[in-house]
Amino acid sequence: MIDLIVAGGWLMLPILSCSVVAAAICLERYWSLREELVMPPELLALTLPQLQQLLEDSASREQLLQHSPLGAVLAVLGQADAAEMEGAREAALTSVAHDLETYLTALGIIALISPLLGILGTVVGMIDVFTSVVSASGETAALAGGISTALVTTAAGLSIAIPTLVAHRLLLRKVDSLLVMLDEASQRWRVRLCAELQG
Repeated sequence: MIDLIVAGGWLMLPILSCSVVAAAICLERYWSLREELVMPPELLALTLPQLQQLLEDSASREQLLQHSPLGAVLAVLGQADAAEMEGAREAALTSVAHDLETYLTALGIIALISPLLGILGTVVGMIDVFTSVVSASGETAALAGGISTALVTTAAGLSIAIPTLVAHRLLLRKVDSLLVMLDEASQRWRVRLCAELQG
């Protein structure tokens, strides 16, 4: 394995760095996008009086805002009046969506540039191979060995890009599912709060 990395040349360093960053992002996002963290059961089980009690105190409201994505939406809903509640809910969901998609753009970029880095490594390697073959009076064995070595970076780039792209799509799908659930839960709370304010 080490021999292949060394054979790939200096461009293996950014390719391997991409793999480390992609793995770190995947682990962090899979951990952070768990349903129980985004929509904690204790918030889903709140009654209207309990929520209103939390919203009355500024410290409790701030704690609710930082608690989870659902908590952030509920805190915003609790501060809006009935006429502005729908706009406030949509703005809160937009902000939450931005937070849930943290690092996913970087993951998508890694999926795109990894094979390009691999191809660049192969092109650089091929240039070196043909330069050395010309100076070695056209030895075909040197050419064949050099080409196989030059292709190492392309194989490495594709090996990183394919699973990264799959993870990126799965994580985007997970975010979409969570946003649908947050939208439904916040809509139910909006109706309850509006009814309470108008009653």
